[in-house]
Amino acid sequence: MVPVKLLILGAQNTGKTALCVRFITKRFIGDYDHKKDVTYRCSQVVDQESVDLEILDMGCKENSVLSLESSIRWADGFLLLYSITQRFTFLEVPQLKKLIEQTKQSLVVPTVLVANKADLEIGREVTTEEGQRLAKDLRCGFRELSVAEAFLAVEAAVLQLIRLVLDQQRPLPDRRSYMLTVRHALTRKLTRSKTMQW
Repeated sequence: MVPVKLLILGAQNTGKTALCVRFITKRFIGDYDHKKDVTYRCSQVVDQESVDLEILDMGCKENSVLSLESSIRWADGFLLLYSITQRFTFLEVPQLKKLIEQTKQSLVVPTVLVANKADLEIGREVTTEEGQRLAKDLRCGFRELSVAEAFLAVEAAVLQLIRLVLDQQRPLPDRRSYMLTVRHALTRKLTRSKTMQW
C-alpha cells in the first residue's frame, strides 16, 4: 500500500469537514462543531494501486503559524476550499498556496482548488471563471461542486489530488511527462508576462 497524506485547508464554513465525511462515508452532514484537528483514514484503490489514505482536517480554532506549517510539511497534497457564496474565502486561497509553497520549498506541490456550495447559485459571489483563472495562476487543479448534492464530484476532486500525489511520488522516469508539462506551463507564463511588460 502506498501512503498518501492530504491536508484540507480553507476559511471557516467552506465545507472542509463535510467534504471529508462525504468522501469517507458517502453521506452529507450539514452542521459540525469542529474545534480540533481530525485525521480521517481509509484505504482506496486508485488506478489499480492500493492507497493508504489519511486526510487531515484542521479545526476551526485559531491555528498558530507553526502548527499550520507543521501540518503542511506532513502532507503530500492539498485541497484548498472556498465557498462560491463568500468572496472573502476565495481571496484567502492565494495566501494559503503561497504558505504551502514556502513551507514545502517548491512551486510544484500537488494541489486542487475546490469551489464548494455550487448548489447555492442565488447567493453566488465568485464566478466559475474566476475560480478557473485562480487555479491556473496558482498551478493547481480546479473543481466546482456541491458537497451537499454530489458525492461523485467530491470523489473526483479527491481522486484527482491522489493521482497528482502518486505521480509526484513515482521515480523520476515516470514523472518526466509531468515535469515537462510544468516546465512548458511556466515557460508560457514567463513569456506571457515578458510580453505584457513591453
